[in-house]
Amino acid sequence: MPTPAAERGIPRPAGPRVKLRTLLRVASVAGGIQFGWALQLSLLTPYVQELGIPHAWASIIWLCGPLSGLLVQPLVGHFSDRCTSRFGRRRPFILGGATSIIIAVVIIGFSADIGWYFGDRGQKKMRAIVAFVIGFWVLDVANNMTQGPCRALLADLTGKDHRRTRVANAYFSLFMAVGNILGFATGSYSNWFKIFPFTLTSACDASCANLKAAFLIDIMFIIITTCISLSAAHEQPLTYPSIQSIHSGEEMPKDSSEHEAFLWELFGTFRYLPGTVWTILVVTALTWIGWFPFLLFDTDWMGREIFGGEPNDGKNYSMGVRMGSLGLMLNSLVLGITSVFMEKLCRKWGAGFTWGVSNILMSVCFVAMLIITVVNSNVKFDGLLPPDGVVVAALIAFAFLGVPLAITYSVPYALVSTHIEALGLGQGLSMGVLNLAIVIPQIIVSIGAGPWDELFGGGNSAALIIAAFAAFVGGIIAILAIPRTRVDKSRIHH
Repeated sequence: MPTPAAERGIPRPAGPRVKLRTLLRVASVAGGIQFGWALQLSLLTPYVQELGIPHAWASIIWLCGPLSGLLVQPLVGHFSDRCTSRFGRRRPFILGGATSIIIAVVIIGFSADIGWYFGDRGQKKMRAIVAFVIGFWVLDVANNMTQGPCRALLADLTGKDHRRTRVANAYFSLFMAVGNILGFATGSYSNWFKIFPFTLTSACDASCANLKAAFLIDIMFIIITTCISLSAAHEQPLTYPSIQSIHSGEEMPKDSSEHEAFLWELFGTFRYLPGTVWTILVVTALTWIGWFPFLLFDTDWMGREIFGGEPNDGKNYSMGVRMGSLGLMLNSLVLGITSVFMEKLCRKWGAGFTWGVSNILMSVCFVAMLIITVVNSNVKFDGLLPPDGVVVAALIAFAFLGVPLAITYSVPYALVSTHIEALGLGQGLSMGVLNLAIVIPQIIVSIGAGPWDELFGGGNSAALIIAAFAAFVGGIIAILAIPRTRVDKSRIHH
């Protein structure tokens, strides 16, 4: 007979007694993480092309994110479920991840200077590219190292209260929106090098200096939000010398557990997943096949196909990238507003139905971007700025995508957390299971997006077609196959 969680040494909060403001503070670290991620999304695809990497291969650089996520997040989830540190199970990993993020953004921001120091001169910047790629890999590993334990900590604190689990994930989504807004606003400003003149060097022009200054601001924000989050959570150390077996619900000697291959354990959990969880994983995979081309090429799409520019060729491309950052900031404002109303939407419609409708909206927005591209290609502006109507339409499409993005950042995590709790999975490992459904599609898109676009003449339209189709199919499956459960209002605690 399975032993109670408290007897197994797995700390459980007193159910719904955890205060909402505590959950809010714990979730605040997402703002610091997402600030740097927003800078990645808005600036780094254009930046790698300015360093000399062709557009067709720019997506390969992003392959490091899902590859690191494939191994790092399950590994971190596995060990955070079993961590016996006196500081708690999750907080040591959150602190280590935040520290790694700081190191990574320093490497990325100073990659041009590092390349110059080691001999880069002229147009070829191979050493800078090597430094950039190393920093990029470290940053993605650190992001995965931090986000998984933070979500698992929120799930630990909310226990079996499904409503508070959704609220906690909505808070996480809200702070991701805050980080996005600040990150995209920072990325859209073009005069940071004047405020931080030391960033302008022989190796680093104004565009590079702006990137460097933006990441320095990110470091300050990460330090603040990490301190707020870690000081709010009060974890009980895991000290009991035995840990529950993941699958059987029976106790397993600690030394045996420590020698178990974590990936075998992770993939072994799939045998025990009910049909609803498999549906959630399939919809998650289709959702991210939809999102990843947009996240890879959003500002590049604005620079190339709306403003008609090319990297390192005139000002149009840079202006388009900055306008894309503005669009992503509007996207994040909508994301934040949607996060506030997330719980009400899920209670009224059901989480699965809400998710499905949001995916269909995402598909409609991608189709709108394709239409805008076609319309703009028939407008002759001969190096001048595109018509205001085209730019406004593109910004509106970016903004509306904030609604499904808020759902994506919240609902799948809440659904998985509540549906597989009965299996006896630790929350860290359960986040690793969901992470597989996110990173495997990202690997596919990273490998195929650039060459796929090149096959159809360059640009980003081909990838957007795939994204629109995947999002639509995922939305239909979510609506038809995920049960529309609602919360029993008598169980809601304020």
